[in-house]
Amino acid sequence: MRQFHHIGMPTDERQSGEFYVEETKVWVTDPRKHPYLVEYLRFERDSPVTGPVRDLPHVAFRVDDLAAELVGEDVLIEPFEPSPNFTVAFVLKDGAVIELMKFEKESDLPWR
Repeated sequence: MRQFHHIGMPTDERQSGEFYVEETKVWVTDPRKHPYLVEYLRFERDSPVTGPVRDLPHVAFRVDDLAAELVGEDVLIEPFEPSPNFTVAFVLKDGAVIELMKFEKESDLPWR
């Protein structure tokens, strides 16, 4: 199962309501609070995230089985947990950055 969740847009401007993901050194917003489900990502200068994930917008999908979704894909960022019970990975598919998200329930999302 793949279910659309949001569109991620890199930005250099601070955004209202952003919170910090320490592992990737990026400030992000809650796409559920945007009328068009946009998540803004503002990377620290020393963020370990480089390349297409940092430079291009992405489309995010909820998935049931993250490991199965990654088989045979061009993985840009291996799975990691930005918060408990919430795992994400990024792949490059047909030139587009795709975020695959696995979480137990909506209330487990890191957005406050």
